[in-house]
Parts: sequence; C-alpha cells; structure tokens
Amino acid sequence: MDQHTPTAALLHPPEDRPLDAAITDMTALLERHGYVVAVYPATVPLAHERRLHTVRSVLESNRIALLKVDLPPLGTAVLVRQLRQLSVCDFGPGVIASAARLLSHYVHAGAQLSSVTRLDRVPVGMKSHAKSWVPGSQFAVVAHPAPELVRIGGDTVPAGPAFPTRMAVARGQLHSEWTERELAPAWRAQGVEEVPLPAESPAWWGTGKLVEFAAFLPEISVLYQLVSSVRREPCTWCGIELIGDRCGFCSAPLAGGDPQQGRESGVLRHGTPAYHGP
Repeated sequence: MDQHTPTAALLHPPEDRPLDAAITDMTALLERHGYVVAVYPATVPLAHERRLHTVRSVLESNRIALLKVDLPPLGTAVLVRQLRQLSVCDFGPGVIASAARLLSHYVHAGAQLSSVTRLDRVPVGMKSHAKSWVPGSQFAVVAHPAPELVRIGGDTVPAGPAFPTRMAVARGQLHSEWTERELAPAWRAQGVEEVPLPAESPAWWGTGKLVEFAAFLPEISVLYQLVSSVRREPCTWCGIELIGDRCGFCSAPLAGGDPQQGRESGVLRHGTPAYHGP
C-alpha cells in the first residue's frame, strides 16, 4: 500500500476494552475525522457487534456507519483497503460507506485447504468430505462471489474474475506454491502480493493448513471511476449523499428506488469495469 493511503483504526472487542474506553475511542475518531465507517465481518461474535451498536447509540451519532460484510477474512481486509483508498478522493462519507456493497461484488475470495472436514462456511458435499481424508488431498475453495470447490490435481481451477485484478495471498501452515503458480495465472492476475494471514482465517476456514487468496481491483483510478459511474442521491432519512439503494449510516432504503438501480452503471462488461469517467 502506498504512503498516501490512510491507515485503519482498530475497534477492540468487549473483552479487550471496557465500554467507557470504547466510547472515548469512538469520540476521538469522530472529532478527528468527522465520520467513521466501521466494517466488520458477518461472523464477528454477537457481543462485539452489540458493542458497536451500543457505542453508536450512546453517542446518538448519525456519523457512524456500521457495515456488516459477508466475506472471508482476507476478502474483508481487501475491501477495507479499497475504502481507505477512496477516502482520500472527493467522495463524501455516505458515498464511501455505500460503495462497500458495490466493491464487494468485485472481490473473488477463497483459500487452498488441506482439508474441508471442518469447513462450514461454504457448501461441501459428502464426496469432497470423504476425499479430504485421503492423505495429501488439497482443495481450492472459493467462498465469494459464488461458492465453488475443486480438488487440486490436474488442470481444473475454480472460476475466476473476468476482469483484470491483482491477487493478495496470505500463507498459513500449508506449504504450497499452487496459488501463485497455478491459480494466479489461470485467473490472469496482474501481480501477486503476499500479506499476513488474518488472525480469524483458521477459524473461518476450519483449518490452519491453508493459503488464503483474494483477487481484487487494485488501481485507485479504476475504483474511483467505478464508484463515480453510479448515480448519487440524498438519503431520504438523514440527507447524506449515497449511491445504491440503502444508506450506510442510517440504513434507510432509498425511497421508491429500484434495488438494482444503484449498480446498473457499475457492472462488468466485456471483461473490464464499465464506467463513464469523473
């Protein structure tokens, strides 16, 4: 990540931070930045999610967006990085918050696993479960945008993005170069970068013997034009400018809006992101 991309603030779980300290932390963020866009995975413990909502409720602030995303850990980290990139552009906080739903469609996230016996986040058939007991078996599993499981060994790889991406790879306890040597070229990834494995990954994938990967749109110019191509409208409840069909800050739906309208101009056509320019 270049030096111009802002860092992210970590919101600690309840067991690591008492409520009054969490409120103080959030107040400091609001005073410094004006708005806070908090992204958290759908698998976060319920107590942590309740803490986020409690802090927002206590502060009675409409400047805190709580965004729950259904992505694997590395995919979530990639999405957060993209939002950080966009935060230095001329978008308002409402557009950045609602852009999370749009950008998540372009993240292809999965993992190379030594076993799927404890994998419960992605549908796995009994046949694959049986094969995972065979010594040396390995699997390529894509969780997003569409679930897919392929046994590694041969020329078959999971379906990948039909547009240029870069691939992030996070290595666990599985010693293999398959992701870099086979998957990245098959997905036509324009470069591979190795990043630390998220702490939540072993629990999410059901094993520590994994190599997690995520293909994503890396260029800020493409992200900017993709988000710019979507029509902006004021939220009918809180008034903040947004894209898509739902406000990221107050969660109010766009009155009279077509659920697909917010993404029409930001879809992929002919293998590249479609946009009309800023």
